[in-house]
Amino acid sequence: MRDKLEISQDPRAALRVFAGVVWAEGVVPVTSSSPLLDAEIARILAVGEGMVSPGVRDAVRAMLRYGTYKPSGRAKPASEFLWRAAGEGNFPRVSGPVDVNNAVSLASGLPGSIFDAELTGMRLHLRHGDPGESYVFNPSGQSIDLEDLLVVCRDVGGRWEPCGNPVKDAMATKVRDETTSILGVLYVPRELGRAIAERWTARYVELIEQCCAPRRTDMAVFGAD
Repeated sequence: MRDKLEISQDPRAALRVFAGVVWAEGVVPVTSSSPLLDAEIARILAVGEGMVSPGVRDAVRAMLRYGTYKPSGRAKPASEFLWRAAGEGNFPRVSGPVDVNNAVSLASGLPGSIFDAELTGMRLHLRHGDPGESYVFNPSGQSIDLEDLLVVCRDVGGRWEPCGNPVKDAMATKVRDETTSILGVLYVPRELGRAIAERWTARYVELIEQCCAPRRTDMAVFGAD
């Protein structure tokens, strides 16, 4: 799979983020649950937000603060939304792969995206959103303004179309009931270093292997030191 995946980065984005990428083929039906994952999420929630240092949260916000984009209010990174939901007793349980993505995000404090790999394809590009760009992020048809936000794009007819970001992912490429191959992306501030990116990307793979019974997995961390 490694030889099939291509991820490029706009130079401005490359200065701000390591992209920890996970991919897996042959995952079990996404509606299945895993006692191992249940236990992992329970362990994380029992420790609470204290397991993520304020330095990590500050670094993530600094990574997203670019141009007109300010990571506050509804524009906060997904990792902060997850902790808020957990504190209110509303931690979302969606499907095996999505729950793994959220568990890693909770434990690390790093926002993540997860996609159906058949919908994204294996060519991705990381850049900042252009003025006027947006996409729908939920079944109700709500959209998010992408200007200056860090975005992951898929190749659509030779054009880089945004499909994910550290706040909300696009409906067009989300994991579905019929999904069998996934791509996950962890957004790691460069100031935290490559070792942190490799550690949490490896943990992501480990949980996918334990909880989603994939046929094959692999990982890579993209970004120049």
